[in-house]
Amino acid sequence: MPRSQAATAAPADALVPRGRLPLLGGLSARRFLSEYWQKKPLLVRQAIPGFAGLIDAAGLRRLAASDDVQSRLIRREGRNWSLQHGPIAARTWKDLDPAQPWTVLVQELNFHLPAADRLLEAFRFIPHARIDDLMVSHASPRGGVGPHFDSYDVFLLQGPGRRRWRISAQEDISLRAGMPLKILKHFHPEQEWVLEPGDMLYLPPRYAHDGVALDECFTYSIGFRAPSPQEWVAEFLLDSAERLRLDGRYADPDLQLQRHPGALPRALQTFFQQQLDSVRFEAAAVRDFNGRYLTEPKPHVFFPAPTEDLSSSGFRRAALARGVRLDPRSRMLFAGDDCWCNGEHFPMAADEHAVLVALADRRRLDAGCLRAGQAASPDQWRSTLWPMLLAWFDDGWLRLGCDWT
Repeated sequence: MPRSQAATAAPADALVPRGRLPLLGGLSARRFLSEYWQKKPLLVRQAIPGFAGLIDAAGLRRLAASDDVQSRLIRREGRNWSLQHGPIAARTWKDLDPAQPWTVLVQELNFHLPAADRLLEAFRFIPHARIDDLMVSHASPRGGVGPHFDSYDVFLLQGPGRRRWRISAQEDISLRAGMPLKILKHFHPEQEWVLEPGDMLYLPPRYAHDGVALDECFTYSIGFRAPSPQEWVAEFLLDSAERLRLDGRYADPDLQLQRHPGALPRALQTFFQQQLDSVRFEAAAVRDFNGRYLTEPKPHVFFPAPTEDLSSSGFRRAALARGVRLDPRSRMLFAGDDCWCNGEHFPMAADEHAVLVALADRRRLDAGCLRAGQAASPDQWRSTLWPMLLAWFDDGWLRLGCDWT
């Protein structure tokens, strides 16, 4: 499919939310990004009217008991907290002290629940590279995790029950020592609200906040990733070291007698400084690292094998009939003629470009899009794209069918 036909596969107007959005309190996505994103909080009453939540207590506890789910149980006793990492056995709940407030947190709910994965689509106005996951917090009355701050943006969507939020733009973010959680030493709330089902609070990074359940409640947190320069540069240098090639070896044929044999030779220092100065990181190398780094799955993530064992032709027939979608654990990004999926780089041929861009944007391709792409470039698809999609399917990165039910 020529690139001029890209709009056929992925109309830009259909991907970018336009007009006023109830999710943002009637603001457009453009205005929200301009006036609030990483600048100031936003409280939206009934962002999702009548929101009944995505999971009940029994379902959440089943997830928290699973080995492949990231979960934590937090209990509060006075000014102290205890932290227990999952899996959380069923008997743990029976042993809870009714007078002791508790909170259970389950990360990456969007990996395990179709409705949670669909909820993230409402936040498509933020680049996929920035979205981290959807976490759910289930708390008993008076439950919470204490006053704290996050290093990233977060939307706090209230499910069943009520929670009181107090927030502060305070600059003092020192933490209490000896705590299993990052609890602020001093918290000076400036604003306070009670959120009811469907209400949502957006907070920029490093905004101090404390949420306490007024009754048994569920809160859904849509979090965003923001690597620190220290983290990014360290990983980039490690990655670059594997590809760096510097020829030659240090030599000093004009070595002079040195008064102090224990002194570091100036010529040796100069030589290695010159080697460092000669290293240049091209923009293409930085872009490729970013693509691989930002799509690399977290260490604990694994991809379940497909339930269907299909040949190449069987997979193609099924995809053309049902469409495909990325597994919710998959991360896919693109730039120019390159795309990256789950930490690996895949160059895009001109005839594949529109379809792969659509897959990265929409995270799914319906049968019509696949049929149109194959009809436009049958030879290219047969030789490169279909084998790649099949490999992604076999690895669990890609699923058949546009809808996850």
